[in-house]
Amino acid sequence: MNVPKHIGILGSGIIGKNWAMIFASAGYKVIIYDIDQEQLINAVNDIQQQLKYFEKNQLLRGNLTANEQFNLIESKADITEVVKNAFFLQECIPEVLNLKQKLYTTIDEIIENETILSSSTSTFLPSILSEGFLHRNQFIVSHPVNPPYFVPLVEIIPAPWTTIEITKRTRDLMDEVGQSPVVLNREVPGFALNRIQYAIINECFNLVEDGIINVENIDKVMTEGLGMRYAFLGPLETAHLNAEGFSQYCSNYAESMYAVSKTFKSVPKITGRTAKIISEELEKKIPLNKLNEKRKWRDLSLIKLSQLKKKNCEF
Repeated sequence: MNVPKHIGILGSGIIGKNWAMIFASAGYKVIIYDIDQEQLINAVNDIQQQLKYFEKNQLLRGNLTANEQFNLIESKADITEVVKNAFFLQECIPEVLNLKQKLYTTIDEIIENETILSSSTSTFLPSILSEGFLHRNQFIVSHPVNPPYFVPLVEIIPAPWTTIEITKRTRDLMDEVGQSPVVLNREVPGFALNRIQYAIINECFNLVEDGIINVENIDKVMTEGLGMRYAFLGPLETAHLNAEGFSQYCSNYAESMYAVSKTFKSVPKITGRTAKIISEELEKKIPLNKLNEKRKWRDLSLIKLSQLKKKNCEF
């Protein structure tokens, strides 16, 4: 008797719950595992509540009802039951290297030769995570953007020994479940998203530190300016449109861009007096006891933006 293949989720935190809902929205059977049984029970209950909320507010992904999707999700306390017969495993445990490697050692003994082991890590290079993994050619990083249910980008980063087939199957799965995968040709610290994000945060920090602009206005530069363009066009395509093509953009602005860029300060550590000033200004705007409320607003805004992009971005 053939047992149907499933997707295993290893870790039941925010990212794990999001992945479970994403895969179930595409009709996949999902099994969630966590070493903390109380958290696992709470996670499954939370998933049920979230799916019902999404359905009520017309935010539910996929063509299945909330109940149909929830019925595809179950939890297991035995990791062997999650790993066996899984065609894809998404690891979502905390960003602690020895914890991840300990988990992979356990998986190494029971994983099948065709199963993909994918990590949600945003911190560790795939080569570092999988160097001691016997099935390392089946390992890959699929780094989501928080919250994955509303923000579709997934960075797919193979290790040097990951097979081309594993990379292709991972990308195809992410496409199938409605995410937007990008594949890096080789691993690099911070991957692509965080390298770009850190460059922005570093310059924001320096502008505040130098007294050029305050926190409220520097965020406005993004929300009312760059961010509005970047929600639909990337920085390179934006440049392409801001002139008669990218070649002309380079001809017009390469020298001035270089001159401005040379005035940038060295990379700052996001600590000390300036970090305190930024924290205080942000907490005035969004008190710490209002963070969850603001996150819900963020999530609703993101899903509405995602829906708008699907309707209006065919060019």
